Amino acid sequence: MTNGRVVLVVGGAGYVGNVLVRRLLAAGHSVRVLDGLLFDHGAALAGVFEEPAFSFVRGDLRSAEVLERALDGVTDVVLLAALVGDPICKKYPDLARSVNFEGSAELLRSLDGRGIDHFVFTSTCSNYGLRETDEPATEESELAPQSLYAETKVQLEQEILTVAGKADFCPTVLRIATAYGLSPRMRFDLTISEFTRTLAIGQELLVYDADTWRPYCHVSDISRAIMTVLDADPGLVRGEVFNVGHSDENYTKRMVVDAVQEHLGGEGVVSYAEGGVDPRNYRVNFDKIASVLGFEPEQRVPHSAGNLIAAIRAGAFEEVETRPGFYANRVVREDAERVHVAEAETD
Repeated sequence: MTNGRVVLVVGGAGYVGNVLVRRLLAAGHSVRVLDGLLFDHGAALAGVFEEPAFSFVRGDLRSAEVLERALDGVTDVVLLAALVGDPICKKYPDLARSVNFEGSAELLRSLDGRGIDHFVFTSTCSNYGLRETDEPATEESELAPQSLYAETKVQLEQEILTVAGKADFCPTVLRIATAYGLSPRMRFDLTISEFTRTLAIGQELLVYDADTWRPYCHVSDISRAIMTVLDADPGLVRGEVFNVGHSDENYTKRMVVDAVQEHLGGEGVVSYAEGGVDPRNYRVNFDKIASVLGFEPEQRVPHSAGNLIAAIRAGAFEEVETRPGFYANRVVREDAERVHVAEAETD
């Protein structure tokens, strides 16, 4: 039995999506995933296909025909889909603009008149980019995107906030801190998981710009934040932007290394260097989501690093080297630029 709610998770086969989908199902929602599987990572969702309340549409959000099928009967929409991260967007700039902004903006425009309740867009704290002050960024702080990835997120945020007052659904923007934690579609190209795995398997870790700051948030807490917005009174979240994370989870890269090494008994060779290609340096304030929605993350980096080390040493990720595309957003399918055309023609 379900509660009558049908949540479409666009990009639900990804790192965050795999966790969110399972939490939504456990809460009694029907869940549909729309995903183009650009990284051939569909196997991560295999465990939920036997759930009666789960359905899957393989396709491209840029295809009008695919969107029609995916949105049929849906009550709420969560947009996770994007080329996520600076490196992948730099490698495929045209695809990044097409998916992250143009296709996503078209999805937004297609929602009016469908009886949708909530629309949740997961943006990024990377939008704050390079702060000139040590003061943590609030939702009102100036945005300073340092990459194409962040630029596309800022563009879509602006599109959403422009329509928020006149749309017949309730749109909300969540600026997510850098994700970490275990997921069925694990990623080892993110700071905490990359640092942890490198040291846990005995390799030397080279860290650039060790004293630059980033905020972090566990994938389970990101999922909880999305669900909190889905359950919220529209008057509290319509047209609102919320940073998602916890002020205690602002760390420098050096602090992350120290947390990992504490679980390793100080083991691991770490080298530090300056002059990395990523200029970002920012801390973030998360008071708004706590005060308005009563949301606070439950997980913390040091504890999660210990869990990841245990999983690695238990042999849970022996395929990382042989399946690099599954465990990192580095290379998309060769047909990704054309896939939305082909899939539209087969409907």
